[in-house]
Amino acid sequence: MSVSLSQDLQRRGICNQTSSDELNALLDTSSLSLYAGFDPTADSLHIGNLFLLLTLRRFQLAGHRPVLVAGGGTGMIGDPSGKESERTLLSEDELDRNLEALTRQLGRFVDLDDRSAQSATIVDNRTWLSELSLIEFLRDAGKHFNVNHMLQKDSVRNRLGIDRGFSFTEFTYMLLQSYDFLQLYRSPLHVTLQLGGSDQWGNITTGIDFVRKVEGATVYGMTTPLVTRADGRKFGKSESGAVWLDANKTTPFELYQFFLRSEDEMVISYLRYFTFLSLEEIDALEEGQREAPEKRAAHQRLAYEVTELVHGRDDAGRAEEASRLIYGEGDISSAPLDTIRLAFSEAPQQSLSRREIESGIAVDDFAGRTPLFGSKSEARRVISQGGLYLNGHRVSEAGATVTEDELLHNAVIVLRRGKREYCLVEFE
Repeated sequence: MSVSLSQDLQRRGICNQTSSDELNALLDTSSLSLYAGFDPTADSLHIGNLFLLLTLRRFQLAGHRPVLVAGGGTGMIGDPSGKESERTLLSEDELDRNLEALTRQLGRFVDLDDRSAQSATIVDNRTWLSELSLIEFLRDAGKHFNVNHMLQKDSVRNRLGIDRGFSFTEFTYMLLQSYDFLQLYRSPLHVTLQLGGSDQWGNITTGIDFVRKVEGATVYGMTTPLVTRADGRKFGKSESGAVWLDANKTTPFELYQFFLRSEDEMVISYLRYFTFLSLEEIDALEEGQREAPEKRAAHQRLAYEVTELVHGRDDAGRAEEASRLIYGEGDISSAPLDTIRLAFSEAPQQSLSRREIESGIAVDDFAGRTPLFGSKSEARRVISQGGLYLNGHRVSEAGATVTEDELLHNAVIVLRRGKREYCLVEFE
């Protein structure tokens, strides 16, 4: 059964706030141009941005036109929303490098085919902001903003009570973002909807009021919920443990593992946010999670779908295969060497000379030399308890001999202690 865009957004929990009850009807009956901003304060987008990008893609698939604003201008200021301290200002060279990297990433998630009426467009707000003089901006824009109202916005009020204070530079960010909305409304793109995370609500509503005062026009705003972990911490580039979309900063395998390890209470929400699976498929995965949580089918599907969206099918497949080895669901002996190395890249590593096993070495002595054990005697004890595995096979005798025949691809041996402790031994 097909659902409208507004129904899909509501059922997925993507629509957090809207500025008008009229918006849902417009989404389902009209073709709108909408925008979201991405400031180039880092050289990669992160998974919080991914949620917003995929939401723009949902709008595009429903017949609307996304405009992605790469904030070369606002990025020189830095958005204070959700921050307890002022951002470090970047040089123009740093911003230019970041902007180039972000522009490449943005184009991977929306259709930029200009032959379509729904073709997405990427613009840089430095194009119009850099042309403004201070006097012009204060006369033509500043007079429309009520400081008393601005002080009531969360992004401002939350900072005023902090000892580090709030600079005038950051205070003007709200005005610049509002000016973006006006310029995009006036442009041939005729943008009438701004989309952002819930921490952008104050900036968005200020922009709506600004367009109304200057143009006498009705424009709209919508926010998505902030993507958080189960403990409420949000995902962001300045937060600890940021998960990036650049493969050089967060590898496809690391991205896959991140979503595979999602908290049980969050995985269904993430499936609704980050995948294009139908709601019926997600409901079935949720039912499967309740009936057989140990199979982690929802987690596996989430990890694969997100990795494929960000890095493509090949990388997602390799990450999936490597992950199966970690969880004992694949045959290590038949896996390609690069998959083995990928699977255990986060495990302790040990390098040994080939000469050490040319004539054979007792397995307890061999295991005792690795980071899995503190000594040969400890390895012997674990073997007696049935807790040591070599290349996926349980070791039953401490005196068993490890020879060159055990080498996978004539290069490595995988040791496992218990269920999840691994060591990859490389032979030079």
